Amino acid sequence: MIISIAGFAGSGKTTLGTAVATKLGYNLISPPFKDLAKKEGISLDEFQIRAEKDKNIDLRFDEFLKSESEKGNCVVTTWLGPWIVDADLRVWLYAPLDVRAKRVAERDGISLKAAKSHIKKRESQNRKRYKKLYRIDIFDTSSFDISLNSDNFAPEEMAEIIAKALELKKEK
Repeated sequence: MIISIAGFAGSGKTTLGTAVATKLGYNLISPPFKDLAKKEGISLDEFQIRAEKDKNIDLRFDEFLKSESEKGNCVVTTWLGPWIVDADLRVWLYAPLDVRAKRVAERDGISLKAAKSHIKKRESQNRKRYKKLYRIDIFDTSSFDISLNSDNFAPEEMAEIIAKALELKKEK
């Protein structure tokens, strides 16, 4: 089984993915774009700009996701996962901008104002890039099976909900 969790920066994708993978004994596939930027020795913003100019960055990243997820019994936590991999359960994770900005500010050691700016810029850049490259609108969540607000539930609670949703979907 493949579970794919998507959401914008600071929504809690990796935290939730880890909780779900642990609960179900699945592998976690969670390669953050920021880690790729770090490997290149540049900032995430610089890497985003590079990806806008070089579509092969996204194509290689997404091919990696596909090949890893085809092994099955995994949780994929990336922005495009639900559109790229053949997931059995697609989960949209969201939280209010202020909540996400606070998380990003704490995680990345930046101000709340800088975090909000970063989030808005990244959402806009990614939406434009993914529409151009794949004709995918990351603001359209109509193909998702469930949607969860990570401001209302703890990761373990959401993992329970996802496990139950997966169980119900298997029964169909």
